[in-house]
Amino acid sequence: MRKLGLFVVLSAVVGFGFVNSCAKEKVPVITTTPDCADTVRFSTQIAPMIQSNCIGCHDVGGSAPTLTNYNEISTNATAILSSLNGTPQLMPQGGPALNDTLIQQFTCWISQGKLNN
Repeated sequence: MRKLGLFVVLSAVVGFGFVNSCAKEKVPVITTTPDCADTVRFSTQIAPMIQSNCIGCHDVGGSAPTLTNYNEISTNATAILSSLNGTPQLMPQGGPALNDTLIQQFTCWISQGKLNN
Protein backbone atom coordinates (compact mmCIF):
# COMPACT_ATOMS: atom_id res chain seq x y z
CA MET A 1 0.00 0.00 0.00
CA ARG A 2 2.86 2.36 0.83
CA LYS A 3 4.36 1.82 -2.65
CA LEU A 4 1.02 2.66 -4.25
CA GLY A 5 0.84 5.95 -2.30
CA LEU A 6 4.36 6.90 -3.38
CA PHE A 7 3.47 6.06 -6.98
CA VAL A 8 0.39 8.29 -6.84
CA VAL A 9 2.38 11.22 -5.40
CA LEU A 10 5.18 10.87 -7.97
CA SER A 11 2.67 10.58 -10.80
CA ALA A 12 0.95 13.76 -9.68
CA VAL A 13 4.25 15.67 -9.45
CA VAL A 14 5.41 14.51 -12.89
CA GLY A 15 2.00 15.21 -14.41
CA PHE A 16 1.96 18.70 -12.91
CA GLY A 17 5.38 19.37 -14.45
CA PHE A 18 4.16 18.34 -17.90
CA VAL A 19 1.08 20.55 -17.65
CA ASN A 20 3.11 23.57 -16.57
CA SER A 21 5.75 23.02 -19.24
CA CYS A 22 3.10 23.54 -21.92
CA ALA A 23 2.13 26.96 -20.57
CA LYS A 24 5.11 28.84 -22.04
CA GLU A 25 4.63 30.87 -25.18
CA LYS A 26 8.24 30.48 -26.33
CA VAL A 27 10.86 27.74 -26.20
CA PRO A 28 13.09 27.46 -23.11
CA VAL A 29 16.28 29.52 -22.90
CA ILE A 30 19.11 28.01 -24.94
CA THR A 31 21.39 26.11 -22.57
CA THR A 32 24.05 25.04 -25.06
CA THR A 33 26.62 27.23 -26.75
CA PRO A 34 24.89 28.93 -29.68
CA ASP A 35 26.15 28.54 -33.25
CA CYS A 36 27.54 32.02 -33.85
CA ALA A 37 29.19 32.25 -37.25
CA ASP A 38 29.82 36.01 -37.15
CA THR A 39 30.64 38.56 -34.48
CA VAL A 40 27.48 40.32 -33.35
CA ARG A 41 27.89 44.08 -33.25
CA PHE A 42 26.27 46.08 -30.49
CA SER A 43 26.04 49.31 -32.50
CA THR A 44 24.43 47.86 -35.63
CA GLN A 45 22.50 44.82 -34.35
CA ILE A 46 21.79 44.86 -30.61
CA ALA A 47 21.16 48.58 -30.00
CA PRO A 48 18.74 48.89 -32.97
CA MET A 49 16.89 45.73 -31.84
CA ILE A 50 16.44 47.17 -28.34
CA GLN A 51 15.49 50.58 -29.76
CA SER A 52 12.83 49.09 -32.05
CA ASN A 53 11.32 46.63 -29.58
CA CYS A 54 12.01 47.73 -26.00
CA ILE A 55 12.38 51.50 -25.67
CA GLY A 56 8.62 52.08 -25.71
CA CYS A 57 8.53 50.78 -22.11
CA HIS A 58 12.21 50.78 -21.11
CA ASP A 59 12.98 54.48 -21.59
CA VAL A 60 14.15 57.04 -19.03
CA GLY A 61 11.38 57.93 -16.60
CA GLY A 62 9.31 54.79 -17.12
CA SER A 63 8.48 52.22 -14.47
CA ALA A 64 10.43 49.45 -16.29
CA PRO A 65 14.25 49.21 -16.07
CA THR A 66 15.90 51.65 -18.48
CA LEU A 67 17.62 50.13 -21.53
CA THR A 68 18.89 53.19 -23.37
CA ASN A 69 22.65 52.57 -23.52
CA TYR A 70 25.32 49.88 -23.66
CA ASN A 71 25.90 49.73 -19.88
CA GLU A 72 22.21 49.28 -19.06
CA ILE A 73 21.69 46.67 -21.78
CA SER A 74 24.84 44.67 -21.00
CA THR A 75 24.13 44.74 -17.24
CA ASN A 76 20.61 43.38 -17.85
CA ALA A 77 21.48 41.08 -20.78
CA THR A 78 20.65 37.80 -19.04
CA ALA A 79 17.30 39.08 -17.81
CA ILE A 80 16.53 40.50 -21.26
CA LEU A 81 17.28 37.14 -22.89
CA SER A 82 15.10 35.31 -20.37
CA SER A 83 12.22 37.67 -21.13
CA LEU A 84 12.70 37.27 -24.88
CA ASN A 85 12.28 33.54 -24.29
CA GLY A 86 9.16 34.01 -22.15
CA THR A 87 10.61 33.64 -18.65
CA PRO A 88 9.08 34.87 -16.42
CA GLN A 89 7.03 36.97 -18.88
CA LEU A 90 7.32 37.18 -22.64
CA MET A 91 8.72 40.47 -23.89
CA PRO A 92 8.06 42.68 -25.65
CA GLN A 93 4.95 42.98 -23.52
CA GLY A 94 1.84 42.75 -25.64
CA GLY A 95 3.81 40.87 -28.31
CA PRO A 96 4.41 39.70 -30.80
CA ALA A 97 7.49 37.77 -29.73
CA LEU A 98 10.74 38.63 -31.48
CA ASN A 99 11.67 36.20 -34.22
CA ASP A 100 14.15 33.44 -33.48
CA THR A 101 16.88 35.10 -35.58
CA LEU A 102 16.88 38.21 -33.36
CA ILE A 103 16.85 36.12 -30.20
CA GLN A 104 19.76 34.06 -31.58
CA GLN A 105 21.69 37.28 -32.32
CA PHE A 106 21.18 38.46 -28.76
CA THR A 107 22.25 35.04 -27.44
CA CYS A 108 25.40 35.17 -29.58
CA TRP A 109 26.19 38.71 -28.40
CA ILE A 110 26.08 37.48 -24.79
CA SER A 111 28.16 34.38 -25.52
CA GLN A 112 30.73 36.53 -27.34
CA GLY A 113 31.28 38.61 -24.22
CA LYS A 114 28.72 41.43 -24.73
CA LEU A 115 31.17 43.45 -26.80
CA ASN A 116 30.66 47.20 -27.07
CA ASN A 117 31.52 47.28 -30.75
